[in-house]
Parts: sequence; C-alpha cells; structure tokens
Amino acid sequence: MRILAAMSGGVDSAVAAARAVEAGHDVVGVHLALSRAGGTLRTGSRGCCTIEDSMDARRAADVLGIPFYVWDFSERFRDDVIDDFIAEYRAGRTPNPCMRCNEKIKFAALLERAIELGFDAVCTGHYATLVDGPDGRELHRASDNAKDQSYVLGVLTAEQLAHTLFPLGETPSKALVRAEAERRGLSVAHKPDSHDICFIPDGDTRGWLAERVGAADGEIVDRSGAVVGSHHGAHAFTVGQRRGLSLGMPAPDGKPRFVLEVRPASNTVVVGPKEALATAEIAGARYTWSGRAPEATEFACDAQIRAHADPVPAHAVLADGILTVRPDEPFDGVAPGQTAVLYEGTRVIGQFTIDTTVSAVPVEA
Repeated sequence: MRILAAMSGGVDSAVAAARAVEAGHDVVGVHLALSRAGGTLRTGSRGCCTIEDSMDARRAADVLGIPFYVWDFSERFRDDVIDDFIAEYRAGRTPNPCMRCNEKIKFAALLERAIELGFDAVCTGHYATLVDGPDGRELHRASDNAKDQSYVLGVLTAEQLAHTLFPLGETPSKALVRAEAERRGLSVAHKPDSHDICFIPDGDTRGWLAERVGAADGEIVDRSGAVVGSHHGAHAFTVGQRRGLSLGMPAPDGKPRFVLEVRPASNTVVVGPKEALATAEIAGARYTWSGRAPEATEFACDAQIRAHADPVPAHAVLADGILTVRPDEPFDGVAPGQTAVLYEGTRVIGQFTIDTTVSAVPVEA
C-alpha cells in the first residue's frame, strides 16, 4: 500500500514508519508543523512540535530511505484545538486537547489530504490494535496496557479506522521499541516522551489561560452556597483539585475540601468534601461510534473517563440524542468537558464529551 507515515520526531512514530517500510509498503514521511512560531528546542519531556522535533523526524526518514515533507497545519490546529481549548475553559469545562487533535488534525485533516493525494492509509506510532472483525475494522487496546492509547483514539470513526495503521499496537513494551530503534540506527532511540500540552511547553496552564481567558475575582462557596474563600479567575480551577484553593474558612470537620464544580456564568467555584466527588451519572450529546454502532439503545459497557483511569463497569442508554452512562460504582471527580470512552472488553465502542454530571452524594438540606 501507499502509506503516509506521520512522524512527530519521537521514537514511536519513527519505529512505526520503519515497520511499515519493512512490511513492503511504499512509505512517505510527513511532520506536521502545528505552530508558525514553534520553539527551537525541547526541554526534556516538555512540549513537542519544535524545530528540533522536525529535524529528528527528518533524520529518521533519511535513515529509513523514505521521502520526507513538513506540512503546515498551524492554522487548522489553532482553530480546531487551541481555540477549542480556550473556549471550553471559558465555559467552565475541562477539555482534552490530545483527543481533539486526534479527531480534528491527525485523523481528519491529515487523513483527508493523504486520501486526496492517493495514499491508502496513515501510519502513526500510537499504541492501539486494529482487528478486522465481521462487521468491519475494530479498535482495541494495545498489548502493553501501560502504554495503551486507545482512549485518545476513541474519536476515530469506522471510515478513519479503515485507512489507519498502528504498527506498534502488539508490541509488548516500550522498552522493546527503544531497543529496536537503537538497532535500526535511529537517533531518537532514547529521546524522552512528550507529556505536556504541546502548545503550553512550560507547563503553566494557569498562566497561559489567564492571558487568553482573562482573570476576574470571584467567590469560592461550599455546597450550601456559603462563601468560604475567593479566587482570581475560575478558569484556574478544575473538578477534583485540592491544592491552591486558599480557603479562608476551614471545613466544619477539619477535612480537606476539593473543587466540585466551576460556574463560569457567576465566576464561582464550588468546593466540598472528597466523597462529594463521587459521580453517579454522566451524559453528553456529542458522541461517535468507533466501528460498528451498538445494535441496542441500552447496553452494558466499561467506561473510562481519563487516559490513565481504570475502566468502570457501567450501563449506557441512548435516548433523544443524549448518551447517558451510569457506572456500577461511582466515578471519581468527573468534570464536564472530559471525554468518556466506552469499551466492550478490549474493543472501543465509542466516545462522548461529557456535558452534565450527577453527584452520587445529595446536597444536605
């Protein structure tokens, strides 16, 4: 097949491209420039998409003997990922920019251009497994559960999965990928993984948002509405947060309090005890199916609400355009804006953006 290998400049995408070449495919490497003012150098595991990363990708392509290009997707990335990130925080939600990037950039804009140019599929270094099932291609968890990235790939549709390759999905461990890179003479063999939000490489999300959302003083209240403190911008808080609350009044029981809700309309932050973070129900209208859609409008599943969270057995109901999920045991600290990915065993069923949550602990009268 003609394969377009997305090469970030890291070890995973380099080895994925190498395996595609070794499998006999006609491979072309491409690096996505997601910022027109990209930094020159990475700092350890902070950031990505720097000039250094593009050069690392080019060197890997040279070793593999494949053509290599840099494509400017900065405008699309700004519109679909960065602006969305700001808008979600402004609305009091907690977005996942990696999920949005996969949905809008790597497996939409990139794949669309690849198909237009006559490529059969896009190859990436993600850790997930593709299985050709009786009803089409299915997305499954990776063999290495510690590196599994099926959660952030849950936004992929059946059509996108049909034109995607994940050569690393069945690799037992990341250590083997690094060892393979070294054997192949790839200079990125021991390059640190990137962990931070790529467009906030210094890791100061609060400061970055303050510049773009604006900071305004507001109240911190408990579940009864009593004022227990103040803040300098509700955007700096997220559900489940404990540190940095600067409360002027201790809880009656002396226990720590956590952020339970962010209300942007009134610029208010609601706090309460840890047990109040327990969530009995989540729901959202922005859902997609990965591969075949469920035949029934009610079905059992495992629900995962964060990239590294454990899946929780749950019951899902689709009615009136709203997908509602009720876990067998409450979720812990769910924020609107997060993504819930639904599984059947190792297979990804689909995903949705959480719009509303229902606490498992009622507010005392």
